[in-house]
Amino acid sequence: MNLLEKEQLIHTKAEEFETYTPQEIIAWAVEAFPNITFACSFGAEDVVIVDMLQKISPSTDIFYLDTDFHFKETYETRDAIAAQYNLEFVRVSPKLTPEEQAEKHGDELWKSDPNACCNIRKVEPLTRVLGGYEAWITGIRRDQAPTRANAKKVEYDVKFGLVKFNPLADWTSDDVWNYIRDNQLIYNPLHDRNFPSIGCEYCTRPVMPGEDPRAGRWAGTEKTECGLHK
Repeated sequence: MNLLEKEQLIHTKAEEFETYTPQEIIAWAVEAFPNITFACSFGAEDVVIVDMLQKISPSTDIFYLDTDFHFKETYETRDAIAAQYNLEFVRVSPKLTPEEQAEKHGDELWKSDPNACCNIRKVEPLTRVLGGYEAWITGIRRDQAPTRANAKKVEYDVKFGLVKFNPLADWTSDDVWNYIRDNQLIYNPLHDRNFPSIGCEYCTRPVMPGEDPRAGRWAGTEKTECGLHK
């Protein structure tokens, strides 16, 4: 399928998918694009999609970006989910170790230049891994942030050059947590400690009552996205 054919298919399906359930979108996606992957960060939305994928297409690759700076709870959640489903997550690492990054760019780059840190530890590794696929699935939702408000359930990802599926785009936080409870899913315990959005340990803090759910990400800076979706 060439780019024009993909764009025409996406245009047709984007509107149609508004009436589809996430499971129906995932089922369609893995059939239409067998060379597809899911990017998992082990947040609430992602554990939902892992569960759906295991029920629909357990052979689909699931990768995670190991920045080396995740909370220990995130790594523990990864291990618990892997054991539960008997699956192996694909680990994608930055080219620089934390020590090499500090030597080249200075200590605590996440403080002096958070965009550069995200580029090294997230964007470049993601670009590298997505180069081996023709489509990817994400857990983004429209009400997570203004930058995601216009996310379609399927779109062409110009930045990374492949088809992108967002099956939970129109779900609310309540929808996510109802699914987690109804299916008794393992989830990151940091969610119970006022971390609605969980990133790297150095750049994520708890969210206070009344704050935006993503206020804990890169607090004190104007940064709102790591660069994976915008």
